[in-house]
Amino acid sequence: MALASPLVTALSVEANEFPELSQRHGVQSVPRTVVNGAGAFVGAMPEARFLAAVLELTRPAEPPA
Repeated sequence: MALASPLVTALSVEANEFPELSQRHGVQSVPRTVVNGAGAFVGAMPEARFLAAVLELTRPAEPPA
């Protein structure tokens, strides 16, 4: 996604080399994808499923009824 849009940035971090960062984001297995520091998902997945997961995590919260 970061290659397709200048509005998206991506960063890959070696969990064993940055234990504090890994602990902060709850990394217990890889790959773990953290989106905007607020949500995350684990595991490799097909592109369409990955995109759906990212969009779900970036969806604005619904106002209370």
